[in-house]
Amino acid sequence: MTAAASVITLADVRKVFQTDEVETHALSDVHLDIRKGEFVCITGPSGCGKTTLLSILGLLDAPSAGSYELNGHAVATLGLRQRARLRNAEIGFIFQAFNLIGDLTVEENVELPLTYRSGIGRAERRRRVQEALEQVGMAHRLRHYPSQLSGGQQQRVAVARALVGQPAILLADEPTGNLDSRNGDAVMQLLTELHRKGSTICMVTHDARYAASAQRSVRLFDGRIVDEDSFQRLTREDEARLEAMVDLDPGTQP
Repeated sequence: MTAAASVITLADVRKVFQTDEVETHALSDVHLDIRKGEFVCITGPSGCGKTTLLSILGLLDAPSAGSYELNGHAVATLGLRQRARLRNAEIGFIFQAFNLIGDLTVEENVELPLTYRSGIGRAERRRRVQEALEQVGMAHRLRHYPSQLSGGQQQRVAVARALVGQPAILLADEPTGNLDSRNGDAVMQLLTELHRKGSTICMVTHDARYAASAQRSVRLFDGRIVDEDSFQRLTREDEARLEAMVDLDPGTQP
């Protein structure tokens, strides 16, 4: 079987923040490869570099050294406007604080990223918005405003906004951090279902329960990757076969 293509490739990435008196090494010698269709979780204690790494992956910041390729694009060679266009085209962001605009409806919030793209007419934008909201179960709320929604519903709208541009990868920054356990579990079920349907996801979380939803966990400590764990996930076909075996009469089982 041919290996899936890499969506993200980091090689020897470093990030140094400098002031007049202090030099802080936020990331050191980071190597990371995320392939199409993977669900990768980044974990680690506060201050370990998770946010810095996600900012670099999302083209919101640039590394001090090393190389970064996003879906075949060498990011270091791009100017600010090119990076912004690439970010809009290839990355969907899901934030802890939802970041919805209060005076825009659900429909308008989800449509917003598409308004910055050329060549997508209004009818096509609306079609994509409807499709994205249906994916997260919020199509019935498209005329509502964020203040009329629960926290869990707002995060679902934020996921739809991330999906609407059909990005190469979803970057989720503590997507359950502002939610109670019930809504947090519902959002994680949604992300898991999106992954099963083919989405590539990279999520930062401090919650070990939610980290276990990923295929692979990458642990940061003091700006370095210190550990990686891969988790074997059952496909729907595997689950169906297991359920069928359980339902068999004990005498007929092999």
